[in-house]
Amino acid sequence: MRIALLYPPPWKIPAPGEAPDPNGDGPPADYHEGDLDPDFHQTPYGLYSLGAQALRAGHQVKVLNLSSYPFSEVERIVRALDADVFGMSCWTANRRGVALTARCIRRLHPGAHIVVGGPHATPLAAEMLRHHPEIDTVTLGESELSFMELLERLEAGRPALGIAGTAYRAEGRVELGAPRPAIEELDALASPHDHFATHIVMTSRGCAWACTFCGAEATWGRGFRGQSVRYVLDSLEAAVAKAPVKMLQIKDDTFTTNRKRVIDICRGIRERKISFLWSCDTRVDVLGDDLLREMRLAGCQRLSLGVESGSPSILKNIDKKITVKKIIESTDLAKKYGIQVRYYMMLGNRGETAETFRETLAFLEAARPHQYIFSCLSIYPGTRDFDDAEAAGWLDREVYFRGDFQELKTPFDASEEDTALMSAWFQENKGLRELYREGVDERRAILARLGDHHAAHLELGVAYLDAGELDLAERHAARALELEVPVPGLAYNTLACVAARRGAFQAMQDHFTAAAKRDPQHAVLIRNVQAARAWYAKGGPGKGLPLDLVARCDFQLLERTVQPALPGPLPEDFATWAPAAPRPAPARAAEAGRDAAAQRGRLRVVPS
Repeated sequence: MRIALLYPPPWKIPAPGEAPDPNGDGPPADYHEGDLDPDFHQTPYGLYSLGAQALRAGHQVKVLNLSSYPFSEVERIVRALDADVFGMSCWTANRRGVALTARCIRRLHPGAHIVVGGPHATPLAAEMLRHHPEIDTVTLGESELSFMELLERLEAGRPALGIAGTAYRAEGRVELGAPRPAIEELDALASPHDHFATHIVMTSRGCAWACTFCGAEATWGRGFRGQSVRYVLDSLEAAVAKAPVKMLQIKDDTFTTNRKRVIDICRGIRERKISFLWSCDTRVDVLGDDLLREMRLAGCQRLSLGVESGSPSILKNIDKKITVKKIIESTDLAKKYGIQVRYYMMLGNRGETAETFRETLAFLEAARPHQYIFSCLSIYPGTRDFDDAEAAGWLDREVYFRGDFQELKTPFDASEEDTALMSAWFQENKGLRELYREGVDERRAILARLGDHHAAHLELGVAYLDAGELDLAERHAARALELEVPVPGLAYNTLACVAARRGAFQAMQDHFTAAAKRDPQHAVLIRNVQAARAWYAKGGPGKGLPLDLVARCDFQLLERTVQPALPGPLPEDFATWAPAAPRPAPARAAEAGRDAAAQRGRLRVVPS
């Protein structure tokens, strides 16, 4: 079968020079350029996984990221795609775009089957079907097995009704199939990295905690499930082989839940000599000295921690189950081994006041992470915040179908005065903020703890450059190259900066050339090359003009807008379908996930 997996835009984006949609399907009235978080434009990992399962089963698959496309272009693409099945990933921010795209698909391909899944569709499955008659099926939560069974039914010409883990229509009624058990053997799934190039990796599913604002449980169920160490290492090898920059982001909800598993993964990375740098997301209460050292030696360069607040009362209110003391302890441990610490912070959680907000700001000055970024509370369906707000009567789920907002950003219960205070501060301080950076003494101590470590040498070289110690900066950057640092472009960039400081501009150019040959896709390197070109164009060497070059080696991906990872241009033959692969034997995971009794009759009818 021909399967098109789409990540639609948030609404009808107007083409350049085009007026917003006159029928109210365009951007929200208060939308400003940049309001969409950059992460919004990343293709959801679930689409890759669905695509991998379908490809392994012999289907023809296209994964297309249309998240920033003008809607006229979306219509052109949909018209050209002669797919049997269209699948879409639905998040709160693109729920309107999903509905509009479904309407477009139904108009242009009346015989196609339209299936929608994702974290917004899962808790509002029945409402999605009632409000959007173009959608045939909604898959709930973890969808690989449900999706594969749906394809089997459609290919055999059988009704796609009664499939566990789905919502559908039967004789005009919205019905829910039996719940589908969580996939316990994640290794039985095809790896997305065998088929797609993405710098995102997921090695586990679920979270053992239940913060009030988080919808992970609605998607994955309660508890933590991880892929085996061998499966993870195979996936990492495949991902690194396809990556233009040897940097990956491990985006598990809580990567270090099972510490022994992560230590084994880290040791396996070193044993297999998989050379890359990486970041991960986790909690402060599942870290430790031995674990962090192993992570750093295996290439971990950044740790993103869900901190949310520096107020003990807020941490208690949101059921975070961590303390301010533990946050600071874990931050200091990560710094000990040179791991960059980023805090995810929130404003507007339940119980938030001007006083708790000031506590949080004071806490940041005490904890001093390398970076922090604030977001305002969004009420997402499938969270306890949503359930409690609905029970209290101040939230009606119909607002997600009537409103044109991007996300429902609102303080849970803050006063108008305190909300105004926090909103004004947020407008002045939104985006990623830098707070802490190691100097020479700290970097020397980190290198001593890690031994002859490539990235630690490079970081010390940058610190020496900042301190004006050019010979030492050059020595450590060169040593990083000798040790085959996974990001040689940043080492050559540091050497170029050293050469420029000395006035050795030919040597500077030589280092830039070496970087361009081996590892050009780094934001700081691109910035410096452009600055040097502009400087030469102005006659910089002869006129003695200053040349502003920057040396950085912190974890920073240059996210190229290449399909399907980001919404880059589609090739001219995007609608051409390659011949189907030979049909393999049924996947072990699909067999294990079926429950014939559940499919036959244990259905739940949702009242209209």
